[in-house]
Amino acid sequence: MAKEDGPTFSAEERAAMQATVKERTAARSRKKADPETIRREGEAEVLAKIAELEGSDRELAHAVHELVMDNAGHLLPRTYYGMPGYANADGKIVLFFKPKAKFKVRYATIEFEWAAQLDDGHVWPTRYAITALTDEDRDFLADRIRTAAPAE
Repeated sequence: MAKEDGPTFSAEERAAMQATVKERTAARSRKKADPETIRREGEAEVLAKIAELEGSDRELAHAVHELVMDNAGHLLPRTYYGMPGYANADGKIVLFFKPKAKFKVRYATIEFEWAAQLDDGHVWPTRYAITALTDEDRDFLADRIRTAAPAE
């Protein structure tokens, strides 16, 4: 049921859903491509999305991209709801970078989806807020990325 005072989805949410439709269409057409083409085209899309970002979002997205490529290079770059994402070999998103400007929130995040292998006991974090990255922060996130996506 629609809200009385406005649309059910924000403009940002509608844009993310439209991006997903485009991503799924592109993914279907790529399924027949060789793995290197899939990687190359996916990385080009991710880097293009990062280039569209501004300020700290762009800087942090580049840093996350480098962390993923250095620590889980087997993941396939691809966009996810219009955001930089990284998938395992079967195409399931393991993690993605959510820029703060996309949904007009206080901070950017690196988020792990259900395909991430972070399960540890009964409770574990699946999202980390990022406002800046020190060397210690990079080491921490690199460890989380390696745990989430162990080499195949």
